[in-house]
Amino acid sequence: MLLPRHPRVLVAVCIGYFMAVLDSTVVNVALPDMARGLGTGIAGMQWVVDGYALLFASLLLTAGALGDRLGNRGTFVAGLALFTLASGLCGIAPNLGTLVAFRALQGIGAAVQVPASLALLRHAYHDPSERAQAIGIWAAATGLAVAAGPVVGGILTHAWSWRSVFLVNLPVGLLGIWLTLRHVPPVPRHDHGELDLIAQALGITALGSLTFGLIQGGVWGWTSAPVILALLVAGVAGVSFYVGEPRAAHPMLPPALFRDATFSAANAVGAVLSFGFYGELFLMSLFFQQVQHRSPLAAGLALLPQTAVISLMNFVSGQITARRGARLPMALGLAIGGAGLLGLAFVDARASLVSVVGPMLAVGVGASLAMPAMTHAAIDHTPKERAGIGSAVLNASRQVGGVVGIALLGALISSHARRGIATAHFMTGLHWGLALAGLLFLAGSALSVVFVERAR
Repeated sequence: MLLPRHPRVLVAVCIGYFMAVLDSTVVNVALPDMARGLGTGIAGMQWVVDGYALLFASLLLTAGALGDRLGNRGTFVAGLALFTLASGLCGIAPNLGTLVAFRALQGIGAAVQVPASLALLRHAYHDPSERAQAIGIWAAATGLAVAAGPVVGGILTHAWSWRSVFLVNLPVGLLGIWLTLRHVPPVPRHDHGELDLIAQALGITALGSLTFGLIQGGVWGWTSAPVILALLVAGVAGVSFYVGEPRAAHPMLPPALFRDATFSAANAVGAVLSFGFYGELFLMSLFFQQVQHRSPLAAGLALLPQTAVISLMNFVSGQITARRGARLPMALGLAIGGAGLLGLAFVDARASLVSVVGPMLAVGVGASLAMPAMTHAAIDHTPKERAGIGSAVLNASRQVGGVVGIALLGALISSHARRGIATAHFMTGLHWGLALAGLLFLAGSALSVVFVERAR
């Protein structure tokens, strides 16, 4: 098989998203070391992860629209530069509050550059089969970041400290900026009207309040006044966003995109995939270190079998999608991943690594088989002139799923741990959380069969 054309464009675009994914998987393994160094608990660790993901998810739609309006190459470079700067600031943060703030700044940079990366691919590859191959390679590069993250994070944390997991982004980011400016051509701009700032504010309010309520509910209790108030605010803001968008002159979330059943199903599947995969990665990183008392390096190596298959399976998924369409790899991958998550829901505290490897491999294989196909289905069902906002909608769906997954599954651990012996109640929360994620994967598989088009 011949590689797609424009390899330098593909490499430059892959580096930006590689950084965004590497950062999340590197951080997971370093979380317990951060908690000890900064004097925080599970909720603090959740905020280190979700402080980044929250801004990432909340700003993707506006960033996608800005990319279409201002030019996707320029916004890609600006986002990558901001992400790189924020990484350096995270590496020197003196306390938890400033670290979470700098993580939020990283999230803004990621939100600006990620939708632009897919839009650049959409404009560079016109043939659907070639575009599917390019997206498969793009996804395989990010899969490499997922695979490398736990091991790199373990090595860096073991050899130096948690701060080095952020500082490692600096040379990679500078390389990505240089390659983009040198090899990626400008993309035509498309002005789709005024930005819907009211919807942006409602979206941030809804997701931020929901995240706050879920994380702090596990710490303060679900009946505490601030938690109840936060969840009520999330509900009101979410309903206002949903009701207001169809009536807006220039909606942030264009309703016309969702008239395509495949586009809608792909976005729902993207949210489910991120909910389960990143929620599971968060829980298992804590399981290996806080329950089984492994070192950061040992925990990274324990996660390696799951993450190492991702690059290969992403590439395989791209080839299957190019030949057979997105439905088969999406449905099959979600079913395999769901079975793996349900298997992990029965792991006990003293389980051997060998007994955990099988279900973790199933999660990695299933998620990485479904992810490129889901991405291709969404992008291929987006009008070319709306490539920026279409990719932003997709990535927003995925990031919202990850934010809610980490917040909710982490809250299940926190709320159970408050009731008694830490290890026993940690395992109760872990079992419930992974069972929920597994059932959602199976529901996503059924959704793919029913609503995703066979081929274009």
